[in-house]
Amino acid sequence: MELLRLSFALAKVDELADFVHEQSADVLISGNDADTVIVAGSLKDRWAKPIGVWLEVSPGYPAQLAARDVATLSWLIELDHVVVSAGQLAEAHADVVRALLTNDEVNFTNEVVSLVKAYNRPAPPRPLKVWSFDGSTLRHEGDRMSLVSTSSMPVGELARFA
Repeated sequence: MELLRLSFALAKVDELADFVHEQSADVLISGNDADTVIVAGSLKDRWAKPIGVWLEVSPGYPAQLAARDVATLSWLIELDHVVVSAGQLAEAHADVVRALLTNDEVNFTNEVVSLVKAYNRPAPPRPLKVWSFDGSTLRHEGDRMSLVSTSSMPVGELARFA
């Protein structure tokens, strides 16, 4: 399996969907100067195949808000992958996102959050793979991927993980 991360600038958004569709591997988009979720949703009529989003979690954009955004986005577009990037605590943040992408009550405590009787309904209409990225490795359950190459494309920077 291979995943591509396309880091794009808002000025290139008109080229984004066409570039994603030309790729044989799954593509995760990441806005450099634009909100990734907003851009992905705004292009909902232009996606011809499922995509993924790469989200940078931080104190100003915690995993709980990322989960809310992912759940909403999943009802607008076909979403397959979500990467939660957050340095050394990426796996803990990804666990929060995974827990909140259900219809169930969430009672959850880890290194980054304590949730009691939390809900984030409705859950996505189809299963999503939530990956963590700690700065060097993508992780999802037992799967691991590392950066293989980077290249500059007209639409943005492309990183290849395998």
